[in-house]
Amino acid sequence: MIFDVIIQGGTLIDGTGDPMVKNDIGIKNERIEKIGDLSNDGADIVIDASGKYVTPGFVDVGNHSDSYWRVFSDPDLESLVYQGITTIVGGNCGSSVAPLMNQEMIASVQKWADVSGINLDWLSISDLLSHLEKNPLSVNFATLVGHSTIRRGLIRDEMRELTKDEMETLKEVLRMALQEGAIGMSSGLVYSHAKLANKDELNNLAEIIKKQGGTYSTHIREESKDIVKSLSEAIGVARKTGVNLHISHLKIVGEKNWHLIDDVIKMIDGAREEGVNVNFDVYPYTYTGTVLYTLLPDWVSEGGKGMLLSRLKDPKTREKLIKEMQENEVEYDKVTIAISSLDKTLSSRKIIDIAKMQEKSVEETILDVLVASSGRVITLMNTLSEDNLMELMKHPASMISSNGSGYNVDHKNSSELVHPRNFGSFVRVLSRYVQEKRILSWEEAIHKMSGLPAKKFKIDGRGTIREGNFADILVLNPDTIDDASSIENPYRYAKGVDNMLINGETVVWEGKYTKERAGRIIKL
Repeated sequence: MIFDVIIQGGTLIDGTGDPMVKNDIGIKNERIEKIGDLSNDGADIVIDASGKYVTPGFVDVGNHSDSYWRVFSDPDLESLVYQGITTIVGGNCGSSVAPLMNQEMIASVQKWADVSGINLDWLSISDLLSHLEKNPLSVNFATLVGHSTIRRGLIRDEMRELTKDEMETLKEVLRMALQEGAIGMSSGLVYSHAKLANKDELNNLAEIIKKQGGTYSTHIREESKDIVKSLSEAIGVARKTGVNLHISHLKIVGEKNWHLIDDVIKMIDGAREEGVNVNFDVYPYTYTGTVLYTLLPDWVSEGGKGMLLSRLKDPKTREKLIKEMQENEVEYDKVTIAISSLDKTLSSRKIIDIAKMQEKSVEETILDVLVASSGRVITLMNTLSEDNLMELMKHPASMISSNGSGYNVDHKNSSELVHPRNFGSFVRVLSRYVQEKRILSWEEAIHKMSGLPAKKFKIDGRGTIREGNFADILVLNPDTIDDASSIENPYRYAKGVDNMLINGETVVWEGKYTKERAGRIIKL
């Protein structure tokens, strides 16, 4: 038989968690046609995978390339391609770029990207997916509906609970978005526009997601001292409604709270034993990347960004705020400015160093930086435990994500200090936690990067190497696998992905991106 592509002589890790086995793969018309001994068959392209691992492409369910505007400004998304990601799920942490009740509502992603001067040609999920079909990406794309996006579209900057009529409207907006192709809904309960979403609101929306067969993914309300309470809230929604629940980038922030790992794992295990369908993802770094204003007390951001900035400029309010900040347990000495609209000289600088330079307290400096940047400051914080990370990574309910976005290395000229997870997450798991620390086997790691996330988010025909599935396939070289990117020098592509096929098209050939934008739109 003549195939379009044969991958020959490799060791197959199929994404299910089953033991690796040597086999050939024959690909025809974007699908995996045959798996077995193909030494007597021919193909237009033959890839010699001798001494290498052949795996499914990786599925990144915690991606922000849409809310950081990268899918529009840089659709090649090369930093994702080089680490083996073939499918991304956007619309995470409560922020999606559709549906929008009007074009001004794109401001729902303003904490992540500069949205000034942006022109849109979509409002609905259907419109967005059509736009991306006409302007394809290098990788496959699916999206969740951002809870904060649709909530803000309804009540704008008001910080309050919804009325009964508003709740019905929100449910209808969500239902329509799911019918148009969104694969679920995400919430970001730590952010200002979702903080007043109560249990009834979340349960009402989860019931819609359940009926439509989607997934509810949540950035829980608190990830430090109250993490157990916040996790309990999320699990309570799934227990009440039966929704398919996913916890985004599960982590415990702050050394004083690291001991809570046992309680976190016990709660997840208990819920799963009850039959609650709950999973979570982790990214393989001890640095978080978050919006600076989330370090402030909740009351400061009530009413939206305008009210936030007004309060920060008021002398009496500032005095009260600084006193409260001095009494909390945030490790301000570990906060580094990564991205902001300020002078580029402040990027890569620790807040505490800026404070010393200006002869001010660190709390005053944080408020000044927020005012000067109109609230748009993203930070890196080294506040996680690697031991906790490894415990979560080993858990059978966990999968791997980047919690990042796609970049070209030339973006370093912007002077933004992006998180290395944008360039290295998936390969870092293989190099550090499979090959170096040996806390996962190759089969376990690949399952957590491909088959498990695809199954969880109901991405059919991808995530495993099976006859009839789409040909999203990697050829990995275990001798050269290296995440390369670091906190100090994030702009370095991962190494070790020698070949990548997406929908049967060659996207990486002999370690180099081919510029082939072979991605497809994935719908529920």
